[in-house]
Amino acid sequence: MALKFNSISNSRSVSVGLIQSLFAAAKFHNVDLDDVIGNTDLKFDDLFPKSESTDTTNRIELSQVGPLLRSLWREMEDEASGFLSQPLKLGVFSMMCHAIISAGNLRRALLRSIKFIALLSNDLTLELVEVGDEAQLKIHYENPHDLDQVFFITSLFVIWIRLSCWLIERPIILERIEFQYDAPVYDEDFSLMFPCRHTFSQTENKVVFSKSFLSLPIVQDNETLSSFLHNAPESLLTQFRSDESLSAQVKRLMLHRNGIDTELENLSFELVAQELCMTTHTLRRHLKDEGNTFQQIKDSIRRDQALILLENKHLATLDIALKLGFSEPAAFNRAFKKWTGLTPGAYRSRK
Repeated sequence: MALKFNSISNSRSVSVGLIQSLFAAAKFHNVDLDDVIGNTDLKFDDLFPKSESTDTTNRIELSQVGPLLRSLWREMEDEASGFLSQPLKLGVFSMMCHAIISAGNLRRALLRSIKFIALLSNDLTLELVEVGDEAQLKIHYENPHDLDQVFFITSLFVIWIRLSCWLIERPIILERIEFQYDAPVYDEDFSLMFPCRHTFSQTENKVVFSKSFLSLPIVQDNETLSSFLHNAPESLLTQFRSDESLSAQVKRLMLHRNGIDTELENLSFELVAQELCMTTHTLRRHLKDEGNTFQQIKDSIRRDQALILLENKHLATLDIALKLGFSEPAAFNRAFKKWTGLTPGAYRSRK
């Protein structure tokens, strides 16, 4: 009997369309998908229904993603699932983690991971760029077989973001994420995976967050790494789900309310606590436990709003400053240059 996907909670499931993208390279390499899927509790028709419907309600439980990935990687002997010219042999991710665990802070850990990947592939390179207050982690992918790359690129971002959060043991507040590929029909899933503004059909793949996270120390060690690697990296990829940290919940709520009927400056701490059915004391304490503050989350939204508003060249800088809660354009100009390394005018002129 086929599984009933439609009733599965979106935060605990993933679109079948994203899983179909996972198999794009395997199909190109003529891998027997019946064998791959046969090693799991799923059936071929669950993932590749005979109808060509683009019904986005077809989903599978996240608990089924891990076994599916393990089966595919064993069959192909490739942790890149066939998306690169040369396979990433089984164990590559584990060895990379051993190489970065002693890096000291997140910046050095990311730079080590970037060098590690560069040793293994010419098709895939990662880059860490620091501009103003921003850290930008970029993924450059040559796509040698001209395949549907949605799963591959999305999964790389999930892995590096979740790995980074684990290393410093706190959720990273994402500013925005950009993808080169066009928006898939299941793009609503991206709001759950990445609690920030996400855009498609961009010039590059990159995720942006405050560079203050880069200086945070790595709190994990070889002992905790051993436990972590027991089910990784597929355990990270099963987090194609809502980031359920309280920091992410607060940011999603603020983005939702701000997008409907509330100015950002009017989104008080008390209102957010009420929406989350918490006391202000409890909300503040839990955010502190995660290493974040309400003001940090609010500032991350304000920075991103500034970028969006500056896209409208007919909107005066004074109006933008007032919309963002600044008392005068000079204060906005100073803040924007600190955020991005550019003045609002310079940012506009390069667009």
